[in-house]
Amino acid sequence: MKVIRNACAVASLWTAGVHAVNNGLGLTPQMGWNNWNSLFCDVSESLLLDTAEILIEAGLRDLGYNYVVLDDCWSDGRDETGHLRPDLEKFPNGMKSVADHLHRNGLLFGMYSSAGELTCARYEGSLDYEKEDAESFASWEVDYLKYDNCYNMGRMGSPLTSFNRYKAMWDALNATGRPIFYSLCNWGEDYSHSWGASISNSWRMSGDIYDSFARPDPICSCTNFDNPLCVSPGSQCSVLFILNRVATFVDKSQPGAWNDLDMLEVGQGGMTDEEYKAHFAMWAAVKSPLLLGNDLRVMDAKTLSIVNNPAIIALSQDPMGEPAVRVYRNENVPKDEYGIGETHVWSGRLALGDQVVILLNVADEDLQMKVPLSEIFIRDGPGGSAPQVSHDWDVYDLWANRMADSDAQSILDAKNEAAREAVFKRLNWYNSTETAYADGLQKQDSRLMGKKIGTVNAGGVLESSVERHSAKVFRLRSANGEPPKRKATVKDKEIKDEL
Repeated sequence: MKVIRNACAVASLWTAGVHAVNNGLGLTPQMGWNNWNSLFCDVSESLLLDTAEILIEAGLRDLGYNYVVLDDCWSDGRDETGHLRPDLEKFPNGMKSVADHLHRNGLLFGMYSSAGELTCARYEGSLDYEKEDAESFASWEVDYLKYDNCYNMGRMGSPLTSFNRYKAMWDALNATGRPIFYSLCNWGEDYSHSWGASISNSWRMSGDIYDSFARPDPICSCTNFDNPLCVSPGSQCSVLFILNRVATFVDKSQPGAWNDLDMLEVGQGGMTDEEYKAHFAMWAAVKSPLLLGNDLRVMDAKTLSIVNNPAIIALSQDPMGEPAVRVYRNENVPKDEYGIGETHVWSGRLALGDQVVILLNVADEDLQMKVPLSEIFIRDGPGGSAPQVSHDWDVYDLWANRMADSDAQSILDAKNEAAREAVFKRLNWYNSTETAYADGLQKQDSRLMGKKIGTVNAGGVLESSVERHSAKVFRLRSANGEPPKRKATVKDKEIKDEL
């Protein structure tokens, strides 16, 4: 049994203890699975153990999906000491048993509570019980806490009020000495993007996602994207809505602390294959957590072949840790029946001097899209002044080597480990437990680079046809040898850029 590096890192941190603001976790965005999007309160020990087995058998653990996160509805009140009790009908062997099973299999265990008197499903919350509940999570050897925002007793309305409410659990977790990834789920209230990095590893920045690419919904009410403050973030938020919401503060993400665009909807059935590809690629490029939200027990081949693409995952796990930013938005395009239609260009720095470029078409028809190098590299200098603009760039398509449906189906249908391993070996599929993404990128592993499809010459324009409701995802690599050197923007960034 292979043991993933992240699990080893957690063990060493446990020995050292955790005291600093930076708890050493989440140096790249977290990856894993959470039950809420597909199963809500239908949770049990068998669900978690079955899902863990599928993560391993489908090769997803070996691509970095290592957190198994149990959401709401798991508890049965408090005991006489004030500590939370697990529901023993759902979890007959208790939570420590689940954690032990996951750890033995190279996975990590995540749990849920709310910074309120109740959770969102109206189970016991942790507000004013932070010490007791942190002690319970640590005693159960939990590795991850998703901490929600329901029933907060009015303790919101200013950044400092929300900060202090969430800091109470952060302090309690740190006091246990166990490193626990701390994931805030306060829906972006009270400017969480401005303070989340001080006390957490990730923070939700919008209302809850739903399985739609662009359809607007009145329940998702924070429609003024120029104002990140909203008193009612709501739910039923589309992929497009969330991208537009985060665009103005996407750069707040950094190693150890990430904007969380919510769990993935890939495979839920509400979007097309192209929409799911765009959804997955955008989450990876802007450095959102990659937490699968589908029921893995009924996952189909097309879903597997989206979420197991190592060239896309490498955008997420790039050691530079810089999110792609939106450099262009055009709303003067054909609209759908809801009046929605726009195109975006997103661009971001990667290790090795590479650049990710995404042409996102949310118009109501196929379009020819283009963007000049001067816009792609605008963060390195406006008006075409960036040295990269005078460089030639090879263009790599990051979806070109997507796993064939037939191979994905063979993995899902395999009757034993030998049959599955034969498929992975034949395909030479990437395994991040053998070669970490940082190492694979340093070695310029072709499985992480995509397929070369052309070159953009100095001063030129990147152009591509893009289907309706889809995205073209490209990695630009220097065609002239060593790319222009970038200036550091934060501590150690220059070192990471030279990997």
